[in-house]
Amino acid sequence: MAKYKKSDLVEHMADKLALSKRQAEDAVETMLDYITATLKKRDELTFTGFGTFLAKDRKGRMGINPKNPTEKIQIPPSTVPRFRAGKGLKDAVK
Repeated sequence: MAKYKKSDLVEHMADKLALSKRQAEDAVETMLDYITATLKKRDELTFTGFGTFLAKDRKGRMGINPKNPTEKIQIPPSTVPRFRAGKGLKDAVK
């Protein structure tokens, strides 16, 4: 299984759209900035057929200290990013 990085996406976009690598990199950065800003506002961003990016609140809970398994610790509530795959993406991956 191959692992790809952001630079691979930039290169692919540059080739596919006949852009310079700098233009493709700017496009990728702009998209990632927009997704991040949307999640910071706790809004959802949906790409029809691909999926939805959203921020979810995670409740606080009791956990176990990994350094000392006999010690219980309180894990505070937090907000985490989530991605829900759309039907088109799910079908393509099958």
